Amino acid sequence: MTQKTHYPSFNVMDEEDAWDAHTQGIVNSRLSATPKHRALSRQEADTLAAICAQLLHDDKPAVLRFVLHHFDQTLHSSPGEGQRKAGVPEGKTLIRQGLQAVERCAKAAHASSFAQLGPDRQRKLLEEIGAGTAGPSEIWNGIPQQPFFQKLLALTVESYCSHPEVWSEIGYAGPAYPRGYVRTQLGQFDPWEAKAEQ
Repeated sequence: MTQKTHYPSFNVMDEEDAWDAHTQGIVNSRLSATPKHRALSRQEADTLAAICAQLLHDDKPAVLRFVLHHFDQTLHSSPGEGQRKAGVPEGKTLIRQGLQAVERCAKAAHASSFAQLGPDRQRKLLEEIGAGTAGPSEIWNGIPQQPFFQKLLALTVESYCSHPEVWSEIGYAGPAYPRGYVRTQLGQFDPWEAKAEQ
């Protein structure tokens, strides 16, 4: 998919030397996210990759690799949740059971895995899950569709928006620590910040 950016020549990594070593390590690790997974099965990873590409309307390989890495880390480390509604399984269980249900829905309706469906059919099924109306109902027994969709969306967006390639596209100049901002008035930019080109 072709993405339009107002900052085509801006690369946030050009500012790497202004960050401290700890920050450099964190940001660089996002550029080299491994395709090997510790928690996700191959089937789960394929389904998630197709779902995330639809949710983001973006299929850049490096970015999707990092998004999947974030899901894998979340499932592997089980960091816990601040809160969740009654009747909603813990995030790890919700994601795993939900992905299985997505696969069963795709196979029941189209005799195909979700990843192999065309984009229109993928989008339609995700819209139904988001609305809580995907069927058949026996496939979703005990799996709340809307909380599952919201969990997928939250993890997808939070990881996508923390990838340096996306930062460059939206003109975000990366962490300001330890350099900080000097020009703080409305409409002012520090020399290292992105300037719109079109």
